[in-house]
Amino acid sequence: MIIKILGTGCAKCKKLEANALEATRGLEVEVQKVTDINEIMNYGVMMTPALVINEKVVSVGKVLSANKIKDYLK
Repeated sequence: MIIKILGTGCAKCKKLEANALEATRGLEVEVQKVTDINEIMNYGVMMTPALVINEKVVSVGKVLSANKIKDYLK
């Protein structure tokens, strides 16, 4: 499973990344950070941060909690 955090490096993007890392601790999951604006736009995302799981955008413009991210991983 691959999780991508889409964002340019703002505080909310960093918090979402930290929550994703917490949610995936102990799991075989790769967490990637995407900061290139063109690549972010390729996902159709116009507001960051965004969370992508296995190439599917599941959240845009929100900082999800670690528990909410775990729900998406189930």
